[in-house]
Amino acid sequence: MSTSKLIDGKAFSIALAATLFTLMLILVGSRRLQNFDAALVAYLFGTLFAVFGIVYRYTVWIQRPPTRVYFMSSFRTLFSKEGARFVGYTCTDFVRHIVFQRFIFRRGPKRGIAHFLMAVGCTMAFAITIPLTFGWIHFTLVPDSGLDPSAPEIYTAHFFGFAVMDFPVKSIIGFFTFGALNWCSLLVIIGATYFLQKRLRQPGLIATQTFEGDILPLLLLILVSLTGLGLTLDYEFMQGRAYAFMAVTHAFFVIVFLIWMPFGKFFHIIQRPAQIGAHIYKEAGKAKGMQVCKWTGKEYTTQLHVNDLKKITKETGFDLENESGDSILDYSPEGKRDLLAIAHLKAREASGEFFG
Repeated sequence: MSTSKLIDGKAFSIALAATLFTLMLILVGSRRLQNFDAALVAYLFGTLFAVFGIVYRYTVWIQRPPTRVYFMSSFRTLFSKEGARFVGYTCTDFVRHIVFQRFIFRRGPKRGIAHFLMAVGCTMAFAITIPLTFGWIHFTLVPDSGLDPSAPEIYTAHFFGFAVMDFPVKSIIGFFTFGALNWCSLLVIIGATYFLQKRLRQPGLIATQTFEGDILPLLLLILVSLTGLGLTLDYEFMQGRAYAFMAVTHAFFVIVFLIWMPFGKFFHIIQRPAQIGAHIYKEAGKAKGMQVCKWTGKEYTTQLHVNDLKKITKETGFDLENESGDSILDYSPEGKRDLLAIAHLKAREASGEFFG
């Protein structure tokens, strides 16, 4: 198999452009690496790899005929004359399903709370660590407070090289600023541990799960969080005696997490917002009319969906129409089952045997 068949050229080009654009933002935001922390270089390369892998896989994914139809139709709807009435729907849908994760709570309150804690912890951790890793945010000690041992330590927060605010270390702002990742770790540990114990105890999950698809992602989340907490515990209670070990261990698990993200189950974090597009597609289809099953006479989906499915099946090499132009897609699942049963009956009648 040639390399061109293994690698999607369009996706590779877009992913490379996204990675180079990220590098440019790093150079700009860190003032040509002036504010970049060299201790974070391993995290930087892991993040750049994740950027390339995520963009590459996402581009390949949206090029698939079904996904492309959802994307193109959703964008056409949003930027059409009818798009204004979908703006409110899109915002509401985002809050319900992305922010508050309503789709998970439908499967059970405990599951919903655990997933929500894990999602909030991961989102906050990314929002904090990525700007720090890229050098977009950094903190400097105010010289006057550093020279006077009796004075409280005051730090200045910088964003893209610009001073934003000063705050004492021993203050509410300082407590939440320098301890935010610890709270994120606790949220992730609680959520991931809940799902891990379910996967290790429930027979149904044990029978269907795989290590790399179900157990490994949860273990990585827990290990990243535990080693992150270990850095704080070492600094606060061990005077840095185990810092070298904890720093290397934490970096290792974080980099494995970043490398695994584009290829494993973590990729659904990136895919999930696209579900909003699918919801817009369904709502737009309902406004244009419903499809009626030719057999049962009942509505079962939108006409837009059926028409697009006909295009997709032909594009992928499946012809589902008969000589008279009738398509199996014009029938609901119930209608298809009825037709299949009738076809079996006719075959039995033709053979002269109904049993055996």
